[in-house]
Parts: sequence; C-alpha cells; structure tokens
Amino acid sequence: MCGIVGYIGFRSAREVLLSSLKRLEYRGYDSAGVAIVNDGIMVEKKKGYIDTLNVDFDGTIGIGHTRWATHGMPEDRNAHPFTDCDGKIAIVHNGIIENYMSLKEELTKKGHTFISDTDSEVIAHLIEEYLNGDFKNAFFKAISRLEGSFAVAAIHRDERRIMAVKNESPLVIGIGDHENFIASDIPAFLAYTNRVIVLKDGEVCELTDDFAHVYDFRGNEIDKEVMYIDWSIEDAEKSGYEHFMLKEIFEQPRAVDNTLHSLLSRNDLEFEFDKIVIVACGTSYHAGLVGKYVIEELIHVPVEVYYASEYRYRPSIMDSSLSIFITQSGETADTIAAAKRAKASGNITLAITNVVGSSITNYVDKVLYTNAGPEIGVAATKTFTSQLAALYYFATESARNRASVSRTRYEKLMNELRNVPYVIENTLLLEGRIKEEAERIYGSRDMFFVGRGLNYPVALEGALKMKEISYLHAEGYPAGELKHGPLALIEGGIPVISLVSKDKTYEKMLSNIKEVSARNAYVIAVSPEEEVSRYVDTLIKVPSTDPLFSPFVNAVVLQLLAYHTARMLGREIDKPRNLAKSVTVE
Repeated sequence: MCGIVGYIGFRSAREVLLSSLKRLEYRGYDSAGVAIVNDGIMVEKKKGYIDTLNVDFDGTIGIGHTRWATHGMPEDRNAHPFTDCDGKIAIVHNGIIENYMSLKEELTKKGHTFISDTDSEVIAHLIEEYLNGDFKNAFFKAISRLEGSFAVAAIHRDERRIMAVKNESPLVIGIGDHENFIASDIPAFLAYTNRVIVLKDGEVCELTDDFAHVYDFRGNEIDKEVMYIDWSIEDAEKSGYEHFMLKEIFEQPRAVDNTLHSLLSRNDLEFEFDKIVIVACGTSYHAGLVGKYVIEELIHVPVEVYYASEYRYRPSIMDSSLSIFITQSGETADTIAAAKRAKASGNITLAITNVVGSSITNYVDKVLYTNAGPEIGVAATKTFTSQLAALYYFATESARNRASVSRTRYEKLMNELRNVPYVIENTLLLEGRIKEEAERIYGSRDMFFVGRGLNYPVALEGALKMKEISYLHAEGYPAGELKHGPLALIEGGIPVISLVSKDKTYEKMLSNIKEVSARNAYVIAVSPEEEVSRYVDTLIKVPSTDPLFSPFVNAVVLQLLAYHTARMLGREIDKPRNLAKSVTVE
C-alpha cells in the first residue's frame, strides 16, 4: 500500500532516497517525505507526488516514504516520516497498526503530543517511551507492542544505524559494499545493488554501513541467505516508452517466455486431489477464472474460484482439495490470510507469484514463480498473462500425470503453450488498429465487454483494465446473460466489445452479437474469423491460435484498448487515482 526506503552508506542519502522512492511511487502517491540525519534529523514531507518535495539538506543516512492513505486524509501533517516529541527519532511505516488507538491514549496520558491522524505516528512515540540510551533495545520493545501488519524503518539522530521490522507487509534488504539499503520492493535499490535479503514475517534487521544483522522478535540472530537478482535496472525503467504500462504490455512475450522456461523443467507437481480451489484478488482472480475453464477442460475435476476477501470468511471445510493462491506481489493480505486458513484446514497449497521469497511462499507447500520481472504500472498486464502461462502449464502437466489427455494431445498442448510468446508478439503488431478503435470509443460514458466460456473472464479483465485507468464505466458479462437484464442498458452507439473464438460457443456468440446489434450498439469484435465482420460494426482480426489459448491474444488486445483510451483522456495511466499496486492490508 505504501512504499518505504532506507539508506546508510557513503552516497548522498537525498539522491538515493528520492530516486528509490520514484521507483516505489506505484505503491502510493498521496504524499511523500524523507528524513535524513544532518546535525539532528531533518524532515521534508508533503501531500502529493515525490516531485513536489524540496529537499535542501543532505547526509549519508536516512529513510523515505510514499503514501497511500489508510488512516488520515492525504495532508501534509499525515505524511511520513514521523518523529517523536524531541525530534530524536524518525520512522516510516507501511501497514495498519490495529491497536494504535489504545497505544495513542496510553502515550498521550504520559505526555506525548501527536500531530497527525495516522496510526503510524504512535510507533515513533512508542520507541521514544522506551528509549533509555539504547535505540536498538527501545525499537525491539516498541515493536513487541504493535498489533496488525507493519513494515517499519527507524533512525536515531545520534546513532549510525537503521532499525527495521517486517510483519505481514513487504520489506527487503539490499546489500552493498560499505552501504546498505532497505525497501518495500527490490526495484527501489536495483540501480545500486542486486544482492538481496528477503525478510520474513517477524524478522527485525539492523543496518550499518558494513553489515546487516537479522533477528527474531526476541533478539536472537538469524542466518539469512543473500540472493542475487537477475533483473537489470532497465527492467525497472521505462526504456523509452511513454508509460510503464505500455512498456510492460510489450514485455509480455519475454515475460511469458521466461515463465515457461522456468516451469518446463519442473517435475514436482504430482498432487493427489479430487477438487481444486483457486483464491485470488483483482486481476489475479480473473486469471484464476480462466484457469478454472482450462483445468476443468483438461483434468476433469471441479474447480471453485473465490475472491480471497470472501474465502477467508467462509466456513472451515476439511477436505482433500488442492488450493491455489495467485498473487503478483506475494504480499496481498487477503490472499495470504486465505492461504494460512487453507493450510490449517489440511489442504494441499500451491502459490503462483512473481516475487521470489515473498510472504505467500512461507504459507504454502509449493510455489510456481511467474518470472515476469518487476511490474511498475498499477494496472497488471504482463503479470496477468504470466499467471495464465503458469496455470496452463499446471493444467497441462496435471493432465499428463493423471492421464486425462492422450500423449498426442499433451504434446500438442505443450507446443501451443511454447508458441504463446510468438502469438503475443504478432498480436502486439495490431497496436495501430487497436488505437483506431480507442479513438472511436474514448468519448463514451459506458461500455460493455462480453465473451463466453474461458473468454468470459477475459471480458471481465478487459472491463477492469478500462475502469482502472480510463475511469469510464465498463462492465464485463457472459454474453449469454445479456438477455437476463444487461440488455436493458444497451442503447444507440454504446460500445460492446465482443470476444469471439472459434470454439463450441462460436455460433452462440454470433447470436448474442445480433442481439446487441439490433439495439444499435457499436459492436467491436475481437476474433481471428473474417466471417464475424458480417455481423459487427468493426473487426479487430487477431492471430489464429487453438481456441483454448485465445485468452492470451484477447487479453493483450483489451490491454492496449484500455491504454490508448486512457491516454486520449489524459489519465494518470501508471498511477490511477485511489489505487495502489500491492494491497498489503485487508
């Protein structure tokens, strides 16, 4: 939800913090701020984007924050960092302190003065309360009082160290030479180091110029593995594209190819199950819905798909289900809570995530990594198609293991899957044609996305993309349901984007298209079939592929349609209002 960074070393802390925060701005942009040790602690923080900060001081140790508001309106006084009463301590925080009101009342009675409406400020005062000449010990005592989700970094004006903690909010350490970093996500410090320590829940770190110690909450030191990240800094930059989202749309052939290369060598997916439950949020939920259709088609076992926020409150059911949890960041709070619950119920658990060592990996039996590289744009694109690739791989391998498809069919499916990156490349060549349609529809107030079978979830995803970045009202529907209510909303000129695949639903889709055409809708078909042009206002003719794999093609078309529509409307495409990249609180 928010992004935090910290630096200690020989460089300009101002430059490191501000450049690192820019790479985390996708995590929040309601306000931003930095605190740097310089003859005391100096703080600059403001409502708005990082570019609004005027940091006219410097040093070699400091912390920074970019905020997505949860407690307290986006105002200067609610921006991070926060200091204690005497300005000796500064903190930044990501997450929610659930017991902050009782702590605030306790500290207020002891004479502490609060200036904000946030839950985070109590952390600075709590450390101050326990401070008795030992900053490290005071930090441990303070965090032991906190309840909820939190990643916290803290500095003291008289000590050359950064103290930090992770509990249900992301935090990673960057290891340099005579310098060290802390951040919510790896791209923040990737320009300086590719050596990373991933913290787990309940772990505390102490950073100085030359070491990074990790402890448990009791102060016992933990031996941690240093990982080497093979992303380049170019992976986390725009590389000449106008927006991160467009760059990431065009990175999909490589992202899917990397995902498949990492998965094709796996031979450890022989699970015993009689039902599958898929749990996710947002775009990942739509990937799970596509997965349901593919898995049921190939494995012939029932699949249920739940929003994580709903699954975690359903009645506990002990069964032999395989539960699959999909989360791009691996830090989505509702999905992690759902995984914990499934594990406690005795389910076999599998996670699909893009981030190695992320929190979700600690609560499941096995992990499929998507290897899509960093995704900066808030609206998910390459991570969606990479999640699809992982689900298709899982379904195909499971079908082989369970002998639910013939050897010939298995080999054909694998060939189609390996060919997906090339099909996506050919689809991206249609950008100019898709842009023409965006020019026709960007003035619309409402629009509908329809599909059947496994393209119904793609219609949902297309509508979500349009809503996320263009702020236009868009709805996704199964085309067969139009006559059960939504058809009443169709009127002259309203765009209806129809996904038409040459599968068993083909003739039915043509019939549904005729229904909306008869109400004078402006029908855009996305299909490889030239014949469809006879029934619609315009056809975006896409590359032919096995209908089972059509979601990869159609998703890319709808991503580009949403992107160009939003661009024509002048929207903040990479940072849409009210949204953050990783939802790490409930």
